[in-house]
Amino acid sequence: MEQSILQLFPSEYRMFWRQAAREQEHLQEIRMRVGRPVLLCRDGNEIFLTEDGKFTGSCQGAHCASERELGEILDHICHYSPYAFEEELRRGFITVTGGHRVGVAGQAVLETDGTLRTLKNISCLNIRIAHQRKGAADRVLPRLYCNGMLKSTLIISPPGCGKTTMLRDLIRQISDGNAYGRGMNVGVVDERSELAGSFMGRPQNDMGMRTDVLDGCPKDTGMLMLLRSMSPQVIAIDELGSQEELRALRCAAACGCRILATVHGEDMGDVERRFGWSDSLWEGMFDLLLVLGKEKGKCVIKQVYDRGEAEC
Repeated sequence: MEQSILQLFPSEYRMFWRQAAREQEHLQEIRMRVGRPVLLCRDGNEIFLTEDGKFTGSCQGAHCASERELGEILDHICHYSPYAFEEELRRGFITVTGGHRVGVAGQAVLETDGTLRTLKNISCLNIRIAHQRKGAADRVLPRLYCNGMLKSTLIISPPGCGKTTMLRDLIRQISDGNAYGRGMNVGVVDERSELAGSFMGRPQNDMGMRTDVLDGCPKDTGMLMLLRSMSPQVIAIDELGSQEELRALRCAAACGCRILATVHGEDMGDVERRFGWSDSLWEGMFDLLLVLGKEKGKCVIKQVYDRGEAEC
């Protein structure tokens, strides 16, 4: 596990990052900003690194990233061919082996029509550490089935409550089959490579034996592509965000697909305000809504809305 973090850095930096790499299972993010202390998110808490790579709780004397350091790390991540990664830079992140995602920020380079061509003079890197927690969906999996049939499910959650981790494990267990239902063909549109953590089109996370992943494709376009090409029984997306995506989900539901989706929000009221929620939308697309949140610092299921609960 340690190696997948160390390989993100050129060889001359690996001794500095070795202790952090050993803590990979506990790390969520590594944030590097030019002239600012390097920040790590470890088990939900911010920590810093000393000049010799040791953990410290204080920013006093903490290692500050240099412009040269960020440039050399990004060159290494791009295999010293940044032009080959222009499309990824245009999207603002690069997915690397192991499923880790490196977000970038800096100076935008625009085309003559005002569209973004690429980024240069990179001043910030945010390395989001990929974690696959098998069993993360065990507590909710029984709620998703009724007499062996999968319910279309929407997970509502604010950031940092584990919705993507839960969705990833649901996909795996639904695809492979479980104690509550037979394995199903699952089509995943992974626009930002967060679910499967694909590298060169190949998922780095275990998404299940019957799962087809369309990586890096806009969700509304990708859902229709999968419906035409892969005949999925289930369509899964992370972070429903637009009316176009909602229309594509409706199309999938009308074709008989079960739906698994997540959306940002504190509660159903947030979804109503964002999408104009209605009873007809609820009844036509989703059988089950799960609302996640935090209580006493822990991620919990705060509310469950189950349209067919009485039938099960």
